[in-house]
Amino acid sequence: MRINLKQIFNIVGESKDIAYSISEDELSGIKGFSFAAPLNVKGRIYNRAGVVYLEYLAECTLAMECDRCLIPYDREYSFDFEHIVVPSINGDNDDYIVAEGESIELNDIAVTDLLLRLPTKNLCKEDCKGLCMVCGCDLNETQCNCLNN
Repeated sequence: MRINLKQIFNIVGESKDIAYSISEDELSGIKGFSFAAPLNVKGRIYNRAGVVYLEYLAECTLAMECDRCLIPYDREYSFDFEHIVVPSINGDNDDYIVAEGESIELNDIAVTDLLLRLPTKNLCKEDCKGLCMVCGCDLNETQCNCLNN
């Protein structure tokens, strides 16, 4: 979703509400992630004292596989994000979002923010015991004697 910020940059106190979804089809090209529901984005962009802020909530449901026991499961995530948006910048600076041509592509920002915030280890539950290294049984479901011998 491309958002034009010209009016927000030029008028102190101006704001724009954001509420939309990025469909699973649009998100299907992200390698290593499977979205079970749309990515919902809700927030606002506003100019306070000449500084433009982007604040939003990103919510999604991912279809995952446990890294320990390989059981498939769905997990819901909800994260708040806040950025300062500038019309231009000299040099590299990751602290700000640069609005090229006075507009931003919010889909790219939301997906990048979300992927950077997701955990690197996916567990179906925090105390998942995983699989037996010898026989492969799910140690959450059964107890084997392989490691006791």
